[in-house]
Amino acid sequence: MILLPTAHAWLQDAPGSFPALMDLYERNYIQIRRLLPDMPPATAVQVSQTPGALDLHLRIVERYPYTSELNLTYQFDDEAGPPIIEPDLCIRVYHDARQAEALTAHLRHHAAFSNDLATSGQLDRARLYRRWRINRFLYKWLSYCLWQGHRFIDLPSQSV
Repeated sequence: MILLPTAHAWLQDAPGSFPALMDLYERNYIQIRRLLPDMPPATAVQVSQTPGALDLHLRIVERYPYTSELNLTYQFDDEAGPPIIEPDLCIRVYHDARQAEALTAHLRHHAAFSNDLATSGQLDRARLYRRWRINRFLYKWLSYCLWQGHRFIDLPSQSV
């Protein structure tokens, strides 16, 4: 028997849907592996520098056989105090499933990524859409960083 797509099959991969989120996780993994071909050990700190671009900062938070958690950010000098870290993304890489998920994204000027939405008791659909937006941001930012020439290849690691 041949199954024909239903009239609403296009909704399965609609922005904010579960299939679209899973697709983003796979795409993010591919981008992370292009940016970071070899996962450094836990507590490693690296900086990718490329001419004409901001330095990209990487910190490995934890490293296990099947998962790694890392922070990726830019750092802006602030004369009044410590450097401004933005965007500040916490990313979990699932090595066995070949997926990468942005767990949190802190942007000073973008309320849609705030952590308040994660705990406010909103509907599952709204949470799913929030996760899709954060991971879509990660995908676009990784694409931009790669386009600029950023890579963490054969760079010495520094322990914190």
